[in-house]
Amino acid sequence: MQSAARLDSDNLIAVQMFAVQQFSFSHAPSAIAARFTNVAHMWVADGPAERAETARRKLLQAIAEGEPATLNTVAGAVGRGAPAVSRSVDALVRSGLVERQADPDNRRRLALRLTDRGRDELGRAPRSGNMLKNKLERLAHSELRAVERAIEILERGL
Repeated sequence: MQSAARLDSDNLIAVQMFAVQQFSFSHAPSAIAARFTNVAHMWVADGPAERAETARRKLLQAIAEGEPATLNTVAGAVGRGAPAVSRSVDALVRSGLVERQADPDNRRRLALRLTDRGRDELGRAPRSGNMLKNKLERLAHSELRAVERAIEILERGL
């Protein structure tokens, strides 16, 4: 009877030591970083629509900050080549978000300005955040508080 109790005690200690080791390994910064990255990709959409919206907003912001902006200043602000930005600006003009006007100081240059509709678009919150908001709305209050606390911790470390 005593040997069985001793065996159970030894097994319990071995199991506890294994659990402590596993706990230590799973809390390593590299393991946490990998898990965080995987979860972030599941929670935050980064599909084509979101990337297109982000690119459109960057262009609108660059134009707004440089009004009357030139194609080259906008291209420099967004870090893309003038031909690619020209095609994107064409789409913004067709959408009624941007207007081109002749530059009175240089006939070969066009001045870019946001339309009222473009300003409204830029002033609105991005639509891509709705997916995350909808997921967060399904969490319990205690879970939301835990997420909020984790964000506070991450913000402190930045």
